[in-house]
Amino acid sequence: MENQTDHILVISNLPNRDSALQLAEMLVEGGLAACVNVLAPCVSIYHWQGKTERAEEIPVLVKTTRENYPAVESAIKSHHPYELPEIIRLPITGGLPAYLEWVTAETSR
Repeated sequence: MENQTDHILVISNLPNRDSALQLAEMLVEGGLAACVNVLAPCVSIYHWQGKTERAEEIPVLVKTTRENYPAVESAIKSHHPYELPEIIRLPITGGLPAYLEWVTAETSR
């Protein structure tokens, strides 16, 4: 079985559904992600430039590989409208082997 820690989950938030869908399609069509979940809107409360802010955002969950992370990060940064986009990388330490093999295959094409 392959090393399951080679798979990662990247989390980001976008300001609207259209920008989230565009990013998701670009990552999947470009072979950088096997799947991107575009979730329901949420409210984010955060401190930015001296003020507490509140914004509705669209979370995205990107399933990819550690090898693809630099390209995924670059793509999110270059297509994200925020000055400082949230980009968080989490290791996937386990999962259904067939699913993880699919992630590898889809991001290796």
